[in-house]
This record gives sequence, C-alpha cells and structure tokens, in this order.
Amino acid sequence: MWCWRSQVKIQNTKCKMVERSLFGFCILNCTIALLAGCALFAPREEARLPLATVEGLTALLSQREAALQTMKGLFSAKVRGGILPIAARVEGTLYYRRPDAMRLRGFTVVGSELFEFVQTGDQFTLRLPTMGRVLSGNASEMGEMGKLARPFQLSVWAMGGLLGIRSIAKDETATLGEDGDRYRLEVSGPASNGAQVLRRKLWFERQTWLVVREDRLTESGLVEATIQYEDFRAIGGVAAVSTGSEGQLRRPFKISLVDGKGQGSVEMTFHEMTPNQPLTAADLPQISLR
Repeated sequence: MWCWRSQVKIQNTKCKMVERSLFGFCILNCTIALLAGCALFAPREEARLPLATVEGLTALLSQREAALQTMKGLFSAKVRGGILPIAARVEGTLYYRRPDAMRLRGFTVVGSELFEFVQTGDQFTLRLPTMGRVLSGNASEMGEMGKLARPFQLSVWAMGGLLGIRSIAKDETATLGEDGDRYRLEVSGPASNGAQVLRRKLWFERQTWLVVREDRLTESGLVEATIQYEDFRAIGGVAAVSTGSEGQLRRPFKISLVDGKGQGSVEMTFHEMTPNQPLTAADLPQISLR
C-alpha cells in the first residue's frame, strides 16, 4: 500500500512539473510573438528629403528651362471667357522653339480651324478665320486688347509650366518658405515706378521639387492668374534635371488656369509631347508680325 501511494505522489509531482513547463513555454512563445508584432508594426523612419534652398531651386528652374529647346504637342482644351460665354472644347497643336517662338492652332472637334496664334519675342499675331479678323501687336499689350485677346494671353501663361517655368531674372530676388507640405518661392522684381513688388509665387512639391502651382500677380499685389500643374510624366530622352532618379525630363500633362480678374479659365490636357526634335518651316513658319 505504501509503495502504491508513493508511486501516485511521484506521478502527480511529474504531472505538475510537466504542466508548469508547458505553461512557461506558452508564456515564452506569446512574449516572442508580441515582440515580433511590435517590430513588424513599428512606424518606419521616413526617408529624409533634401533641404531646398533659394539657390538650389533657382538653379533647378534654369536647368529645366534650358533642357527644352523645341516642343511639338497635341492637346485638348476647355476655354471659357473673352468672346466665349460658355466653355468651348478646342483641339490644338503646339510648336515651340527656344527662346521665344511659339505657334498655337485651335480646331473644332470636326477639324475646322478656329484660330492661329504666333508669337516671336514680344510680338504676336492672332488670326481668327471664322471672324475674318487678324490682331497683332506687343504681347505685353495683349491684356489691353479687350476680351478678344484675353483667352490667348491666359493660354500663353499656361504654357509656361510646360515649356519651363521662367527662372529668376537678374533684376529679381526670391525668398523661400514652407506652406503645408510644399515649398513656396516668392519672386519680387522692379515695378514700373522702380519699387520692388511681388511678381510671382511658385509652389514646389517637396519630394520631386516639381512646380505644382504658380500665381502671377499684378503690381498692386492682386492675383492676376492661378495656374495648377498636374499629371507629370516623363517625356522623350532628355536627361533628368530634377532631384528624382527617373532619368527623363518630366512635364505636366494637365494644366488648369483661372483668371484672377474673373474673365475666364483654361484647362489643357496634353495627349502627346515630342521634345527637342527639329521643326520645319511648316511647323513654325517665319511669319511677319509687323
């Protein structure tokens, strides 16, 4: 009898030891699992972005502007304002040669020509076949030519982001600040009376340093036009001049402009862009603008 009870006690002791071992093993596994989970879901340290400077952004604008010598493009546009009481759909072509030669042609959806706009330097000619009219003069005076020329002035401004945002001129100064998740570059220059006034505001996306918005200001400080640049894509085989490693120059395929004077708006969507290819006389003819 004594031997049997001793054996029972030994067996009970072994069972308790086994249970304790199993319990400890479970606790250990749970602890390891929790630690692994914490490591798995721990917030990742964000990659540190390069710090923008006025000098760096100014140099970048110059490089991007110089990287594009010629451009051919096909686009669709919705234009409202001027002589157009409602938004009109336009199919268009663009031809451009640096530094200052541009030709825009607009057609209806069935192919009828609506306009031809040619600008060389500060001179322009606007031909309107459907109206039988031709306007010409200085581009700087286009805003004074009334509602007829205003949509074309807005279109030329909108093209600026595509052809290369104008860099900082020698008589201009710039200051850099932060605006939410973007950098904002404010460009000032001499007004007609010689005083320094704010001319432009440029918003840069932090990671790529691409210009995603531009405000053009009057000498009195009012917003003359706000331009949004979206849907950036790589074009051609142009070497990259941005901070990214995409290996190609990127341009906005969607451009939206709103007239600060409330006189209209322009929305452009590009379908094709061909940079830095030779232009023929038929593409960009030497038209006398005088």
